[in-house]
Amino acid sequence: MPASGRPRYRARFADGDRDLEAARRLRAEAFFPADPVAAMAEAAAADDYDARCLHVLVEEVATGRLVCCFRALLLESGAGIEGSYAAGFYGLERLRAFPAPMIELGRFCIRPGLGDPDILRVAWAELTRLVDRHGVEMLFGCSSFSGTDPAAHAGAFALLRDRHLGPDRWRPAMKAPRVVDFATLGADGAGSGLAGGSGSEEGPGGRMRAMAGMPGLLRTYLVMGGWVSDHAVVDAQMNTLHVFTGVELSRVPAARARRLRADAV
Repeated sequence: MPASGRPRYRARFADGDRDLEAARRLRAEAFFPADPVAAMAEAAAADDYDARCLHVLVEEVATGRLVCCFRALLLESGAGIEGSYAAGFYGLERLRAFPAPMIELGRFCIRPGLGDPDILRVAWAELTRLVDRHGVEMLFGCSSFSGTDPAAHAGAFALLRDRHLGPDRWRPAMKAPRVVDFATLGADGAGSGLAGGSGSEEGPGGRMRAMAGMPGLLRTYLVMGGWVSDHAVVDAQMNTLHVFTGVELSRVPAARARRLRADAV
């Protein structure tokens, strides 16, 4: 919050086509900065999930400029998980047994060039309010690494494999035609097309370097006790490698939960 005490950003739900168009334009700018053709396609057309999701917009108070957005698909339980975006890439049969409300978080993006941590804080505060309002007990989604070359993310993938795999009872199965199987990685991140990795370097320095190479949203999930699938999906359309990510809210550290709810007041 600025020194004046006045909030710089506010969050609200999208209301109508104009808001959704603004969200798609921001997504295009964030996801396809070097591909104008793909950016135009993202900005011009909604996918099937846009109509089914709630869309959260974070705006600059002084100007109304959109600086962040994401969409949230509410599910009453795991029984409806086959209707999620992630189900198109992962075998989620085990998660059908999840007994409580869930939210699939998707298309999360911040306007390129903006590094103000208050943007993410306001976004998470709104998500916390949504979680509490609906009694949600799990967040899930796809955490995306830029590009489709697995060697560029060898260290991060090795760290995820060694420290952050999801529990067997929920862990997604492989479904997509092109994946990077973490089980085939060597101790240094080599294997399955991965070379020069450093994710399993001994000591905190190696782990910190690997963590720094992960998407910011995924780092936030992991700090909250989140877990990932045992493989990454090669998504050529979005030019990403992504991993399924789950956060069981009962496992969020108490101090982190208090901080989120304090921001949500």
